Amino acid sequence: MSPFSGSALRTEKWRHLRVDIDDGVATLTLARPDKLNALTFGAYADLRDLLAELSRERAVRALVLGGEGRGFCSGGDVDEIIGATLAMDTAQLLDFNRMTGQVVRAIRECPFPVIAAVHGVAAGAGAVLALAADFRIADPSARFAFLFTRVGLSGGDMGAAYLLPRVVGLGHATRLLMLGEPVRAPEAERIGLISELTEEGDVAARAAELARRLADGPALAHAQTKALLTAELDMPLAASVELDAATQALLMNGEDYAEFHAAFKEKRAPQWRGR
Repeated sequence: MSPFSGSALRTEKWRHLRVDIDDGVATLTLARPDKLNALTFGAYADLRDLLAELSRERAVRALVLGGEGRGFCSGGDVDEIIGATLAMDTAQLLDFNRMTGQVVRAIRECPFPVIAAVHGVAAGAGAVLALAADFRIADPSARFAFLFTRVGLSGGDMGAAYLLPRVVGLGHATRLLMLGEPVRAPEAERIGLISELTEEGDVAARAAELARRLADGPALAHAQTKALLTAELDMPLAASVELDAATQALLMNGEDYAEFHAAFKEKRAPQWRGR
């Protein structure tokens, strides 16, 4: 995402999210615990716009996405979204579905690692938000369910049919998206859907620890690694290695690369600057 912005001012308060930023680590909490953090039209739009703002500002080096209360996110709010979409025409429905996809693109394209801290339910759109993250840290209570076919829609929602086969393989992805059956934490770990399974009650602390480690590391190297992981998913090998070569040549001209060499010679820890 571009760091350049127009005339719009920074948003100081988000209606549908809680956002805390501390020394390069942003903690973004879905905060409708009475509704299992079900997403509304406004929540989708706020997620899209917040990630764009954080990407432009370049002050965040890692982001933790979590949910308040008993679960991570139960997906789109049945009353506020499904009921409303029944009254929309095709153009309005296309606008809405494009917006939900923009949230997933924003997670994948922001220049910092995103860590989903999942406890309890991650269903429907909530499962896709976690899927789009770079890391998924899960509590033993976590369960993932891609429920779209259960409501009569395609399982390929919000990029799920693109992302999920690349995370767990086509066979598991077909089962999860076609049947919409829940996957509990032990199976999610077995098939590679989660990055790490924590002890009960430790997911927030572990996600924060990982975010701190990432934020204290070489931010530009992390950003470029994330960008290459996304860009090279559909590239032939020749294009991929050429893009790798160009990226490494740019980073070798950076301050962090020189800082590593100086720190190595002086037998000290590098002081990463993200440049």
